[in-house]
Amino acid sequence: MKSEFMLAITQLSAEKNLPKEVVLSAVETALVSAYRKDSFASNQEISVKIDPATGRVKVWAEKTVVEQPSDTRREISLADAAKLKPDVQLDEVVMVEATPRNAGRIAAQTAKQVILQRLHEAEHSAIFEEYSDKEGDIVTGVVQRMEPRQLFVDLGRAEAILPAAEQVRNERYRIGQRLRVYLLEVVRTSRGPQVVVSRSHPDLLRRLFELEVPEVLSGVVEIKVIAREAGYRSKIAVAARQEGIDPVGCCVGLRGIRIQNIMRELNGEKLDVVVWDSDAAAFIANALSPAQVLSVELNEDEGIATVVVPDRQLSLAIGKEGQNARLAAKLSGWRIDIKSASIAEEEKLTKAEPSAEVEEEAVVGGELPPEAPLAPEEEAEAKEKAEPEPVLETELAPPETILKPPVEVGAPKKLRFAEDVMVSGPTKAVSKLRKKKKKSAPERSADDGVRIRKQRRGREILDEEEGEEY
Repeated sequence: MKSEFMLAITQLSAEKNLPKEVVLSAVETALVSAYRKDSFASNQEISVKIDPATGRVKVWAEKTVVEQPSDTRREISLADAAKLKPDVQLDEVVMVEATPRNAGRIAAQTAKQVILQRLHEAEHSAIFEEYSDKEGDIVTGVVQRMEPRQLFVDLGRAEAILPAAEQVRNERYRIGQRLRVYLLEVVRTSRGPQVVVSRSHPDLLRRLFELEVPEVLSGVVEIKVIAREAGYRSKIAVAARQEGIDPVGCCVGLRGIRIQNIMRELNGEKLDVVVWDSDAAAFIANALSPAQVLSVELNEDEGIATVVVPDRQLSLAIGKEGQNARLAAKLSGWRIDIKSASIAEEEKLTKAEPSAEVEEEAVVGGELPPEAPLAPEEEAEAKEKAEPEPVLETELAPPETILKPPVEVGAPKKLRFAEDVMVSGPTKAVSKLRKKKKKSAPERSADDGVRIRKQRRGREILDEEEGEEY
């Protein structure tokens, strides 16, 4: 019987993946609840101990030492207590073994429920401790079931949740598919620990590089910044901590084998590995690769970087739907304004032209130097030249040009429109000379043609008769 009891304990610990001591502690707690309902008082302190070697169960209860016990469950006589403890005194509390011979059906059922509850609590706490230590790491799981807003991944001992916000938009999942996921957080809930994983987190890339690139794992190559648009494209800035090491070459690998493995794990997501630089301008130029950068101007007050690229590489620098420029801005932390070389030159010219015009205006509008005083003779000649010559009456203009109707000084001027400016139309005399439109000829039929011919013949006959008379 005892061997069967210990065999059951061992089997439970193996099924629940729990230590044997944890299972024994859960069983002891369950037996305390069962025995208290059946053989002891409700508020009496009792404890159960199980021998791990033999599996023997012993129940110990607290009793008060009295001369004549009235309630044997709570009290013990002085003579019986002296057998357990020779120097015992009255009203002293001692622990006495009070193992009942058998437990009732209700006690056994209670013990079963308590054992299962304790085992669940112990299992949940073990899972929480195990996965809380793995936060920020990559775990492998199998897609167990799918729901509209979340995905359940079996991690072995626990079931993880992959929310819709942490999924990649262009990825398609299926039941039974193996996935590498980033363990985001572990939360305690009433139903046990809840494990949340992610496929779109930027640190998933960091952990994949640590798995594929030994230099990154050892710390020789450091990943400084990651900018990711999950499922489409990502940029990683790396730096070497030792001289003579190419950080980009270490991450790419021989013939690109290392980065291809990472891209395969991410279902073909494009990866750009660039060199990190402490100089902001140089780092922005590296972040815009594969585009070539001619110059970078930084405006530290507004946090804007103006980048000039060749005309033929403007679309390459911006990227599809602005993706390359957007990732470079996330990577560098600057707002990037990309311009082509021709547009940059035009802006420089337009800035230079107004400055030249301002200089000319300053020269033209400047004050002239004071003139030297003239001699008295020269002043007289200048006055004669300045006085207008008298105009003779014969040279005056004809009177019709001089006489003009008076103009009202205070009257407002009327607006002139295009109709006022246009030449006026012809007079009535000219309009009478216009030709009248020809009236349209009436329609003629075949009978009209016959009548016309008869009239012509009649006229010819009359003409002949008149000719004969003459």
